[in-house]
Amino acid sequence: MLARYMLTAQHTPTEIIIMSTKTTLSQIPSSIWMLGFVSLLMDISSEMIHSLLPLFMVTTLGASAFAVGMIEGVAEATALMIKVFSGVLSDYLGKRKELALFGYALSALTKPLFAIAPNLGIVLSARLLDRVGKGLRGAPRDALIADIAPAHLRGAAFGLRQSLDTVGAFLGPLLAVALMLLWANDFRAIFWVSVIPGLMAVALLLFGVHEPKNPEPVKRSNPINKDNLKRLGTTYWWVVAMGAVFTLARFSEAFLVLRAQQGGIPMALVPLVMVAMNLIYALSAYPFGKLSDRMSHTKLLALGLVILIAADLVLAINDHWLVVVTGVALWGVHLGITQGLLARMVADSAPADLRGTAYGFFNLMSGIALLIASAMAGWLWDQFGPAFTFYAGAGFCVLTLVGLVFQPRHHIKD
Repeated sequence: MLARYMLTAQHTPTEIIIMSTKTTLSQIPSSIWMLGFVSLLMDISSEMIHSLLPLFMVTTLGASAFAVGMIEGVAEATALMIKVFSGVLSDYLGKRKELALFGYALSALTKPLFAIAPNLGIVLSARLLDRVGKGLRGAPRDALIADIAPAHLRGAAFGLRQSLDTVGAFLGPLLAVALMLLWANDFRAIFWVSVIPGLMAVALLLFGVHEPKNPEPVKRSNPINKDNLKRLGTTYWWVVAMGAVFTLARFSEAFLVLRAQQGGIPMALVPLVMVAMNLIYALSAYPFGKLSDRMSHTKLLALGLVILIAADLVLAINDHWLVVVTGVALWGVHLGITQGLLARMVADSAPADLRGTAYGFFNLMSGIALLIASAMAGWLWDQFGPAFTFYAGAGFCVLTLVGLVFQPRHHIKD
């Protein structure tokens, strides 16, 4: 108590906050930091390709917009199906790092396929393998973070990884734009460069992350059985439901790009809108993740929904570029508040030996909701216009706020 009093007396509030943040960061295990940098490097590698791939398919390979949509849709659906099985497998084997490593390695090894692709068939194969890799690594990696992080720092740990992941999500497109300008739109050369951070991510995971050892051998059984599904409990399934409804309220970010294009932003600069969103996302994910360690989760979820409502309303009322940028920034804050928090809530509500399974089902249901939400948003966009799409998103947010009222209060942190 005396030390706390001396700290308060001798420092300004801003200095105390900075020192507290440094203390929290220093307590986060090194393997969590390494997992964050693994995500950062792989996101740089992937986003260098994904930010250019539609243009590459259309301009170099002569693909139609329908073909581009089908390739992306099939690839994302594949990732969704894989996620649940990878989580279950990580629980069954009791080995999370190995599965995550295989997933990251598979994604890294697909990058040269994009560079040499002579036709859409090879691009589709590369996208499918890349998404299989993502599906394999997602749930085991999140479960590994929950296993490593001390319970009182889980929110900060998930927030830190999400922040570093999102840093990669905006550095990748920026690097791609710079190389496009430098190398006169040489798509294939840029795809080759993307191989480097991908391989660096795999090496960092292999040598820099250490999985905690289980002190006692555990008898492994099929995690997906009646008894285990009961063990997940009401609280966990409520978190899954909330995650899915959140996703219904927050449809694909592709519609943010379309709104930016409508606002008169030059075509070459439209991807920078997503860079701005990811920058805000990266800056906000860790502070809000840390806040979730000592604040009501329900109140934080409600705050995230209120900010998403504001984003939807801003994007609905006007398509001027300043208005669009404001809406996109609010969207990024919403992601920073909610994504790490929901991941932490899954960890808190699921038994330790079923965390992989828990993340698998959570990701699967959220992914299915994203497909439904995006299809619905596209239909509303075509039938009634962009403004109606964002108003509908705000409406789903209001319904989700109502759902928070009926939470299992005795089990969620309030």
